[in-house]
Amino acid sequence: MTITNFDDLLQAAKAQTEPQLLLFVFTKAELPEDATQVEKENFAKGVGGTLTPVVCVDKTPNELSNFSALLQESKKTGQDWDVVFISSMSGHGGIAPNSDQAEQPLQMMVQAIQAGGVSNFLAFSKSGEILQIS
Repeated sequence: MTITNFDDLLQAAKAQTEPQLLLFVFTKAELPEDATQVEKENFAKGVGGTLTPVVCVDKTPNELSNFSALLQESKKTGQDWDVVFISSMSGHGGIAPNSDQAEQPLQMMVQAIQAGGVSNFLAFSKSGEILQIS
């Protein structure tokens, strides 16, 4: 299945033979203090900068009905964000992973994002648009 939007992601997760746990790392676009004038101008146009993780959470696919539900829930954290990176964990023997089991994979996602390694994750903008980040 090709994932072109958040609903596709939820459907794909629900269709797996083993129960899934979705992992979310919400990030905020920021400009480094030592940014050049060109970097500042590009950032003002929505290009460049760094993505700093601000919130991590895990959810089963059934806990979210659509992207709007994720957006509404994210507002409850009080943290502003620009891009959410998403991965998943597969259960075993019909048992879904739990939040304790998600802690280490979430930390690994944070480390990968901080190092610029985002190609293994789906990325969505705050408007729900799927992003291709390089």
